[in-house]
Amino acid sequence: MATTLFDLSGRVALITGASRGIGEATARLLAEQGAHVVISSRKQEDLDVVAASIEAAGGKATAIAAHQGDSAALKHLMDRVTGEIGRLDILVNNAATNPYFGHISDTDMGMVDKTLQVNIKGYFELSALASKVMRAQGGGAIVNIASINGEKPALFQGIYSITKAAVINMTQAFARECGPWKVRVNAVLPGLTDTKFASALTKNEPIRKSFTDQLPLQRMAQPQEIAPAVLYLASDAASYVTGTTLVVDGGYLA
Repeated sequence: MATTLFDLSGRVALITGASRGIGEATARLLAEQGAHVVISSRKQEDLDVVAASIEAAGGKATAIAAHQGDSAALKHLMDRVTGEIGRLDILVNNAATNPYFGHISDTDMGMVDKTLQVNIKGYFELSALASKVMRAQGGGAIVNIASINGEKPALFQGIYSITKAAVINMTQAFARECGPWKVRVNAVLPGLTDTKFASALTKNEPIRKSFTDQLPLQRMAQPQEIAPAVLYLASDAASYVTGTTLVVDGGYLA
């Protein structure tokens, strides 16, 4: 008999950074499972293309542009979700930035500020806003996209790795305090994934090979291989799971 544990019919899911990569793959999968997906990123035109594709496949999607590093934009985003759709059951914090690749001691402070603003403050603000909405309606689920870099800092990706470690701790902090509201908070830790975001690594053959040679599965992930982990944590299949991290890295941390 088919299971309904992953059925998201009637639920509303907000996914940031959803115009491509892991965010887009996640939005498509959640829509396939019945969720009304609200997709967000900086550029409305990119979102419109994805939303149209999801709806052409039989899903339901709303596109709302918002910059993850802009507090006013995030507040406006949440106001539109609740005002126009009426509820929010799932938040997937996925939008991130990684503007610097090089020795940690040479990191420009402007790049530090930008990375902290988007990768930590943006996640925190949306989680705070969403958790209050979810509390009022009786519960919900937040899934943060962190990284294996949060467990083991990557060479020449110092500030990015530091922010992802903070996301892991943030996940646990929100889980502890929002649990009584029936709001579950978890994180997915992807390994090297074939996305435009990671193209500085994936398109450089020596760097890519040096990384994949360390992996038991001997290859990088596709975005569609990360999305099911998000679906699990957002669904009723994970109804007793909160404050945890789900590593999807091809065995790298092992």
